[in-house]
Amino acid sequence: MKRRIKYTAGISLVAAIAISVSAWADEAPDFSSKQMQGVEQVTIDVDLDGAVKRLSRAVQFPTISNQDRNDFDTKAFDDYHAFLVEAYPEVHKTLKREILGDPRPYSLLYTWEGKNPDLPPALFYAHQDVVPVPDDSRDQWEQEPFSGAVVDGYLWGRGTMDDKNQIHGILEAAEMKIKEGYQPERTLYFVFGQDEEVGGPEGARFIAETLEKRGIKRFAFVMDESAPLIPGIFPGLPDNTALIGIAQKGYVSLELAMHGVGGHSSQPPEESNIGILASAITKLEAAQFPYRIHPALRYQYRYLGPELDEAYQPLYSAVAFGKDGEMTDLEKQFVDVMAENQVTRAMMHTTIAVTMFNAGVKDNILPPAATAVVNFRPMPGDTPDVIIEHVKKAIDDDRITVRDISASRLATAMADPEGPGYKTLEKTIRQIWGNDLVVAPFFVIGGSDSAHFQARPFAPDVYTITAIQLENMKEFEGFHGVNERLLVEEYGKTIGFFYQIMDNLDDLK
Repeated sequence: MKRRIKYTAGISLVAAIAISVSAWADEAPDFSSKQMQGVEQVTIDVDLDGAVKRLSRAVQFPTISNQDRNDFDTKAFDDYHAFLVEAYPEVHKTLKREILGDPRPYSLLYTWEGKNPDLPPALFYAHQDVVPVPDDSRDQWEQEPFSGAVVDGYLWGRGTMDDKNQIHGILEAAEMKIKEGYQPERTLYFVFGQDEEVGGPEGARFIAETLEKRGIKRFAFVMDESAPLIPGIFPGLPDNTALIGIAQKGYVSLELAMHGVGGHSSQPPEESNIGILASAITKLEAAQFPYRIHPALRYQYRYLGPELDEAYQPLYSAVAFGKDGEMTDLEKQFVDVMAENQVTRAMMHTTIAVTMFNAGVKDNILPPAATAVVNFRPMPGDTPDVIIEHVKKAIDDDRITVRDISASRLATAMADPEGPGYKTLEKTIRQIWGNDLVVAPFFVIGGSDSAHFQARPFAPDVYTITAIQLENMKEFEGFHGVNERLLVEEYGKTIGFFYQIMDNLDDLK
């Protein structure tokens, strides 16, 4: 099915494409659709009422990750762990459970021994922690954010989509299968982290190190959260789309600080500390990192390109079949088009985002210091040292100090978008949600703490997708926003997805 959708890039077709479509079609490599066809749907019978009640209860535990790591509600996590034991008795009788983490042990590692210990294991990842609910946003919630209320066909609350639905989808499926007498062919691991929302330094990092030390040489398959299934999630494609993350950008946050002399506002200096820092930020924002085409982006457009506007397919094909380190004229035109949209622009370079600015305590006092936090999502090769050097060169002011305040992580390796793990995932998606959707690999511009696994040789094939269908892009705003909620009927398919993929992994080669 060809979709003739105009890409809203604001660049005319004549200016964007230097060769004709007919000439391109004669000379280009095969750019036909790569969508899997004819997958037969399955129906999984789920105790949806019971599952919704359990997820509702889970949402009521405020397992929040605050930026201030001293502000950690141990009781919320302890109580949540106790609830899981009560809610999933067969899982806790059958699987080995460990509570790990450094320095605080609040992450969960479950081991489900497989029939064949010689098969490489698989791992499902999700996180227990949720982002805070700012006090000034609470009056915008239609239901209390930690109520777990079920109203108008939705389950409401922080964590319903990010990411307790994934934890409970996994556990519901496992509980069902154990009751049916099932044992997986390969060993399955479930990892539920405690601090994904702040980068995972205590949980995912420690568990990845632990599993590596225990001698696991290679995971056959790792799955974590990312984008849900949403119609219109990708620019230019209104169809229902399942984007499977195959690589993640890195994460670095730097504090820029100006320390000087304060004083009375009636005697201001020629340059204030706030003014000096603001000037530095302005210069940094003007010094953007250059655009590059990541290999994951090439695969993304090899899968998405044939489903997009036919007129732009010469650009997509040029990217899909391009060579790293080179940039053809068509690829340059692709960059120009993609740079017009903030989502696709972020896929092409290390981004710079000023997220915090602090100075002053009173209107008639000149503050002796001013600080700002700048968050970067690095492309491969842009290490913290490279970024710090870029910042210092851009601001060119020795009065400004720069320090790394984050649990920095590098961009990950790339999972194989044409390997058996990807194909198993796409097949399962289509078995549950049907064939009338576009499935494609995706270069993840945000990311999660499964990057601590994907950064290691034993887990190169980490695929990220949130197994839930949203109605529209408006629902996506609930992620980290107000009115986070889950369509109850769709949650049953989440459970069915994990039930089915466990079967499919038995056949993974």
